[in-house]
Amino acid sequence: MEQHEINEILNRPLSQEMLARDLTRLAYVAEDGTPRNIPIGFTWNGAEIVMCTATNAPKLRHLRANPMVALTIDTEVHPPKILLIRGRAELDLVEGIPDEYLQMNGSYEMTPEQRVEWEAGVRSLYDGMVRIVVTPTWAKLIDFETTLPSAVEELIRRQEERARA
Repeated sequence: MEQHEINEILNRPLSQEMLARDLTRLAYVAEDGTPRNIPIGFTWNGAEIVMCTATNAPKLRHLRANPMVALTIDTEVHPPKILLIRGRAELDLVEGIPDEYLQMNGSYEMTPEQRVEWEAGVRSLYDGMVRIVVTPTWAKLIDFETTLPSAVEELIRRQEERARA
């Protein structure tokens, strides 16, 4: 997929809405070859998806061995809105707490007092974190109104061909 095609998809208003959400599902392959898919907080900086994790998180070992990942950001309504992204994870060890980690947790419902307590707890727990940075190399937006999964598009095309025959 060409960069201009990726940019066109990610710059659509619905994609921007999806990129402003709290959670993505990060899919990767473990060293034993089995798939993993985990929910993880993220932030979009306009060019990259940034996720943060503990320096001892098992997923880091697997991402070092195979950095290719897939991300799903979706809604919980019908019809669902789904943003699919593929890319390569770059791992960046950071001393202290990355700004992105504090930003990505900023939309959870917390009182100002709860926020202060949460941030103090985070700062006392982590000496450092790892930023997992994914630059999209492929993207697809599915809204079930103007865009569909490719398999459904194929079924519709076949149905139309049968109707014409």
